Amino acid sequence: MLPITIGVAIGVIVSFQTAVNSRLRHFIGSPYQASLVSFTIGTLFLAIMTFASQHTLLVAPDVIATQPWWLWIGGLLGVIFLTANILLFPHIGAVQTAIMPILGQVVMGAIIDNFGWFHADRQPLTLTKIVGLLLALAGILITVALPGLLHKRHQLATEKSTGNPFIWRLIGVFTGALGATQTTINGRLGLALHSAIHAAFISFLIGTLGLLVIVLIVNHGLTEIRRATGHGKPWWLWIGGLLGAIFVLGNAYLAPILGTGQTVVFALLGQITGGLLVDQFGLLGAQRKPVAGIQLLGLAVLIVGVMLIRLF
Repeated sequence: MLPITIGVAIGVIVSFQTAVNSRLRHFIGSPYQASLVSFTIGTLFLAIMTFASQHTLLVAPDVIATQPWWLWIGGLLGVIFLTANILLFPHIGAVQTAIMPILGQVVMGAIIDNFGWFHADRQPLTLTKIVGLLLALAGILITVALPGLLHKRHQLATEKSTGNPFIWRLIGVFTGALGATQTTINGRLGLALHSAIHAAFISFLIGTLGLLVIVLIVNHGLTEIRRATGHGKPWWLWIGGLLGAIFVLGNAYLAPILGTGQTVVFALLGQITGGLLVDQFGLLGAQRKPVAGIQLLGLAVLIVGVMLIRLF
């Protein structure tokens, strides 16, 4: 039960990170610079943790020479996932921006486990697991999308969209698949380095460097970051990176134990539960949105799906 508990807990943590980073973006203005701040703080936190446990931040040359090239791209996949979500919103709206990457994560996680991609241990799909995955997806859809659709029946049609929405939906599913792939890669990196903390640090460091390049290209500098400093700004604006680091660390630890598919689903269960708590109580400066009964039903369906995936 401990790995399951950790999986749900890191999902709750990342939902709090989302609320914190939303406030940080509100003050900074640029989502890319806000993400860079978050990644930088997470990298510094993991650097301290890595040095305390490993007494070095470096990777042994023989590890670099003997491991496959894809072991080092987890951080870049995380940046692509983050950046794509920012770009998706104006093209397909809020609901589909939430749903499409989740669909990609769940499906890709199941595929990786079934075929043992990226040197993962094979966990063949059974009929019961497939039913569990379908229930989990149904629970996610009910919880995340259905309340908005019931409130505004034509929400998908009326949300601002540009370009070809089908292409953007595919991009959303694809970036979700990259998120699941990152989980697998970071798990394998943790095994190669004999430290999930070291693997999370490498992932965050590469992600931070990638975001820095994006910020310099898009924003031509870092001047907007200073808007988040000064009197009257809540102290917790700066903990988003720490929470994100714990999430990546948890994924790197869990993926070799539970498999990518189960790690993704348990984290999504925690993420949705945490998101409902943030909405219900208006935590971390979020606008208070009382949880609807249909969302609790969706959460129950999701839990049943998770039980089928794990127990059978």
